[in-house]
This record gives sequence, C-alpha cells and structure tokens, in this order.
Amino acid sequence: MAPPDVIEIDAASNRGINEMRELRENVRYQPARDRYKIFIIDEAHQITNEAFNALLKTIEEPPEWAVFVLCTTETHKIPATIASRCQHFSFRSVDFNDLIDRMREICTNEGVEADDEALAVIAQSGEGSVRDSLSALDQAIACCGAKLDAASVRALLGAFGIDAMAQVTTALAAQDGGAMLALVDELERNGGSPQHFSREMSRYLRNLLVVKIAGKDTRLVAASPSERDQMAQIAATFGSDDLTRYLQFALDLFRELQFSLQPRFHLELGLLKMVQAGKLVSIEEAIANLGSAPAATPPASTFKAAPVPAPAARPNPPAPPVAARPIPPPPQRPAGPSPFEADSMKRASAPPPQPTAARPQAAPVAAAASVAPGSDWRQMIHEAFTATGLQFSADAIAQSEVAMVGSELVITTAKSYQLDLGREEILSALKHIGQPSVRFKVVFGEVKAVPVLAKAPPKDDETTERALNHPEVQRFRDTFGGEVRTVRNLKE
Repeated sequence: MAPPDVIEIDAASNRGINEMRELRENVRYQPARDRYKIFIIDEAHQITNEAFNALLKTIEEPPEWAVFVLCTTETHKIPATIASRCQHFSFRSVDFNDLIDRMREICTNEGVEADDEALAVIAQSGEGSVRDSLSALDQAIACCGAKLDAASVRALLGAFGIDAMAQVTTALAAQDGGAMLALVDELERNGGSPQHFSREMSRYLRNLLVVKIAGKDTRLVAASPSERDQMAQIAATFGSDDLTRYLQFALDLFRELQFSLQPRFHLELGLLKMVQAGKLVSIEEAIANLGSAPAATPPASTFKAAPVPAPAARPNPPAPPVAARPIPPPPQRPAGPSPFEADSMKRASAPPPQPTAARPQAAPVAAAASVAPGSDWRQMIHEAFTATGLQFSADAIAQSEVAMVGSELVITTAKSYQLDLGREEILSALKHIGQPSVRFKVVFGEVKAVPVLAKAPPKDDETTERALNHPEVQRFRDTFGGEVRTVRNLKE
C-alpha cells in the first residue's frame, strides 16, 4: 500500500485543467504522517497547455511541504515555463548484462528455470527498460510455465531469432532474389508483420556492422555470447561498405512501410533492391578494371546480323520473311594496314611543309574603316544601335558620356542603364561601325549634362507615313507634343 502522503497521478488520463485545479487545492493541506507530501505526475508531457498554466503558479511557489515529481520520456514537450522551474534528472538505459543478471536473480527466487538465450531475448525486447523487461518476463512465465526456452519466448514476443535473420544475409551473399521472395511468402503465411520484420532486420544488420567494425566482444551489441559468435562469422563474409549499404536500404524500407498500403509489395521490392545492390561495383574497382584485360567476345549466338536491304529503283514484290533470307557474311577486312594506319604512316613519312609566301587575305572588318581623331563616338554608337534595332540601347547611349581615354573607350552611364548597355550590345555596335577590336569599359556613376545628339531623319517610306497619319498617333502628339524619331514595323 502506498504511503498516504505519496500521491501518484496518471497524466495520460488526468490531463485537463479541472484535474490540475483539484491538484492545486490538495497541495494546501499538510502531510498527514511524513515530512513532505509528494505528487508524482506520470506521463507529464500529456498535460494540456491550459492545465500547465493552471499549475504554473503552484509549481513556481509551492508550499514548503510539497514536492512535485514530473516523469516523462519526451522532455521537449514540457513547456519552458515549467521546465525552467524544475530540476532535470536524466535516467539512462540499464546495461544489457545487468538486465539479464537481474532477471536471472528473479527467476532463481521464483523457482523458474530459464536459459541465457531466453533471458537475452527478453532483455532485447525491453530495450534497456527494467519495467518493460520484467513485464515481458511475467508474460513468459505465465505462458511457458516454470521453464523458459528461447524458441517459446520468441514465439510469444514475436521476435526473430538470428537463424531467421541469417536467411536474409544468406540470400544477399548468394544474390538470390527468389530466396528473398520465398522469405516474404513464409512471413505472410505465418501471419508476421512486414513492419516488425523490417525493424528487426535493421537491428540485425546494424549489429553485423558493429561486430564487423568493433569486434564481437563490444558492448555496443545486445546479444548473447552464442549470437555474437554467429554474427562474427556472418559479418566476416561481407565488407563494411556492403553492410553499410544494406543497413541504409533496410532503414529506408522500414520508413516506407509505416505509410504503405501494400506492405508486402514494398517489402519484396526493398529486399530485391538489396540483392541488386550487392551486384554493384565500386567506382575505384571499375576504373581499375578499365584497361586490365580486353572484354570477352560474346558468343556468336548472342548477336544476329540484320539483313541490309538493297536499294531498288522500282517497287519490288513483297520480300520473304526475315527468317527465310540468307544472312550475308560479315565483310572481311582486307589484308594489310587499315586506312587509319595507312594515313598515319603516310603523314609520318611525308616531308615537312616548306614555308610559302603569305597570300593576301581579305582585310577584316575592323581594318576596313578607320576613325579619325576627334570623332564623336557617342553619335556613331547611337546610330549603330538605331540601325540594328536596339532602340533602348540607343536611348541609353544618348544619356551617357562617351570618351576615348588613351586607347580605351570609356562609357559613363547611370546604373539604370546597366541592362541596356551590356557587353554584347556594345560589341555589336562596334562591329557595325567597323571597330570590333576597340577596347572599352562601362563605368556606372553620375552623368553630367550631355549635348543632344543629331536626330536621324525619319524614314520616308510607306510604314512611317501610315504610322504618322494614324489618328491615335496624331491625337497622342497633339496632347503630349514631341516628335517621332524612328518607326519600326514589328511584323518584320
């Protein structure tokens, strides 16, 4: 019987604000027998935020005789206002061997005969929790009686022994996909859970990897001595990189199975992926084998020569089926060196070329025109932009400073014209005026007042006349004024 001054509350069932208010009222009463009145709140993370707010003032300033113990496995769900007013004690999982020793002591006191492997299976199911391990032990004693063996305990707890898991690694070593499918079929026939199987397979592959890296005597593997020996023998047949790849596949498979509507199909596909992954070759090995030996010639029956139809000038009668046509023999290579080898020999034996007089070549566009000193580069570039249809670039150069500084053309413009005066646009303008080799740079900064450029005469053609005579254009000019510099036909 619990002491009268120790009150335990299950927060999973009593998580509302009314229960916390009742608890707050009981705190006011002093302990009946002991020095302190202890309130143990189990599964404290289940309490609602409103209930925590109702309890906050009491926890912040509790009576001198009250002690609150909040028990939880998910501390991150406790509000910061509550956690900041508590002392935090973290309890670690109990060591695997200590669990076995404790259960062996209990079995001895209760007159129950249990071998080490059966106790190891029970301790594995508890995963370091004494309460869960002892609960599994009670179930085993109630089911199997005063004698516990590993097979009966595994059947009770739904665990997979190392012999069952070894079928997976045997199929992986033999790259046998059929054995994997048969394993899934047997699991379904026995009513097993694909999710549970994938979880146990992930644990098994993890233990193999740890044994492979750290040895069979490591404390990182929770298994009996006989299981450790078997794991060491199995892990010796695989490389650590293979086991790492298989473990990653198993973890991905377990995650996918949690939301799968067809768990058997996902399990079969995941196991077949693991078999196919065992056939992969590392990139280092593939590169090392590139030039080691010529590839073996495939058998003649693997490839069949396709018949080449002869060209015909007039329609031919229907040809017989392909199987009835005679397969032409492959062309025989003529004796002697190949054309490539003959050409290489000819080049090697040919005399060195004699220097010849340089022939006059066509002068490049850059040399076709010369710019006289003092020329207005801004005007020329503006006309080039206008002639090539880059009207936005033409407007930008009209608002910029252009000067020849030494042998370099410097264009100073505002930041807003950065896209209009790009390198490609300026190069096209220089090529248009016959100066593609002129060095230039664009400087973005403040531009002083620049003179207005000479206006190009408007096009006196049908398109210009039709555009200027349009009533909407005339109304726009009458309203806003200005003049039309150029007219472009957007359909051209």
